[in-house]
Amino acid sequence: MTRKNVLLIVVDQWRADFVPHLLRARGQEPFLKTPNLDRLCAEGVTFANHVTACVPCGPARASLLTGLYLMNHRAVQNTVPLDQRHFNLGKALRAIGYDPALIGYTTTTPDPRSTAKQDPRFLVLGDLMDGFRSVGAFEPNMDGYFGWVAQNGFALPPNREDIWLPEGEDAVPGATERPARIPKELSDSSFFTERALTYLKGRAGRPFFLHLGYYRPHPPFVAPAPYHGMYRPQDMPAPIRADSPEAEGAQHPLIKYYVDAISRGSFFHGAEGSGATLDEAEIRQMRATYCGLISEIDDCLGQVFAYLDETGQWDDTLVVFTSDHGEQLGDHHLLGKIGFHDESFRIPLVIKDPQGAAGRRGAIEEAFTESVDVMPTILDWLGGEAPRACDGHSVMPFTQGIRPTDWRTELHYEYDFRDVHYSEPEKVLGLGMDESSLCVVQDENYKYVHFAALPPLFFDLRSDPNQFVNLAEDESYAALVRDYAQKALSWRLTHADRTLTHFRSSPRGLEERNPNATETGDQSWSAPSRVAAQ
Repeated sequence: MTRKNVLLIVVDQWRADFVPHLLRARGQEPFLKTPNLDRLCAEGVTFANHVTACVPCGPARASLLTGLYLMNHRAVQNTVPLDQRHFNLGKALRAIGYDPALIGYTTTTPDPRSTAKQDPRFLVLGDLMDGFRSVGAFEPNMDGYFGWVAQNGFALPPNREDIWLPEGEDAVPGATERPARIPKELSDSSFFTERALTYLKGRAGRPFFLHLGYYRPHPPFVAPAPYHGMYRPQDMPAPIRADSPEAEGAQHPLIKYYVDAISRGSFFHGAEGSGATLDEAEIRQMRATYCGLISEIDDCLGQVFAYLDETGQWDDTLVVFTSDHGEQLGDHHLLGKIGFHDESFRIPLVIKDPQGAAGRRGAIEEAFTESVDVMPTILDWLGGEAPRACDGHSVMPFTQGIRPTDWRTELHYEYDFRDVHYSEPEKVLGLGMDESSLCVVQDENYKYVHFAALPPLFFDLRSDPNQFVNLAEDESYAALVRDYAQKALSWRLTHADRTLTHFRSSPRGLEERNPNATETGDQSWSAPSRVAAQ
């Protein structure tokens, strides 16, 4: 069998409405330029209704790489360990003969039962997920990147993250038109690209799987020259938000907490004050810088694509482009990836399948897809098999122009907002640790947000697409609120952990049922060919 290549590109904090191909499809003029991503979209399928299963980074990447919903993998926040029993894409690839190389990071904290409490991985935000082999790590502590910068002759300041401060000693921290102090040749995006090209050239044409991660457009929102000045603030879309932070926070206790708690310093090194008080000019400047960081990644991807072209590998490579989560960017008076808003959860997904139907090239697919679908999609293309516990489904049929008859009819995602080292919502909201969570069920018409111990939210997306009017207590919507609450409950019941639920003991010994069987009785049971460690 001919071995195939896979390039999985995972960027950080890139929201879906900053994909020019999607903007054009909706009749909007793009406000940023990404010619290399445009090429990928033109040769593949772009999924217009794609969400991450959860936020922030660690939980999102756990779902992306295990194919599990947050309610099943339970790495609920950055720094919370991932149970070692969970299968993941790296381990699955090894099982079919691939050496899964990873550039970037996964923000995975190890299972404390598998190591000692003195393990230095517990001193950092996260480390690399078991099963992958790092060929260009950013974690822990970004040592690999900063060492590369120093090795290339750049004198690091005592606080090495100051390279992301705006240029000039008189620079005022915050949204700025000034470039970063680090040149583009030594940016983290350039580092990841150099690592990718080094790895690919070392493969010398042999089949590969490469997880190529990029840190951007994650904050700090300061871009190296010339990307800092590539876009004009006045050309950026205006923020979508209530008239004031107070009006925004009045919608729900969780939003009020974040409006009150988010600081500028988490997004602009050295900045002070509340993130909710950014004025429109500052938000437009932040968005211009965000677009500059996106264009830098696009240029970097162009280098990788060009190498695959030159070596004749482009047409043998499945390319998957996605992000871990989105970014509020001032919408709803918020910054970061939090809560339940679309800006935090809607992300890009583009798949270039060299075996896909010619008529699907450049297609926009409106079906509802989720980050848990990425793992089974890649395994499907490589001839592997997703584990029974996987919550996602392969989207490969869509690249052939086929919509599965049983495809999901709603989007689902979750957020766990328990205390972590930089946030204390439980104390303010009067909640216990295991009460600090929400889940969302959303389709083209309605969006329902269920909280474990706070009031629900319900939005009519046809009349209120930006979700300002909560109808959960409106008697005329009571039946719909009930129906969507039942959808949420049914979703959780049908996706409860099922790792072993298709096995049984019997007088004939261990038997396995085909999970896709529709018949009843013993005819659907058989002796398992193997019992994988999944």
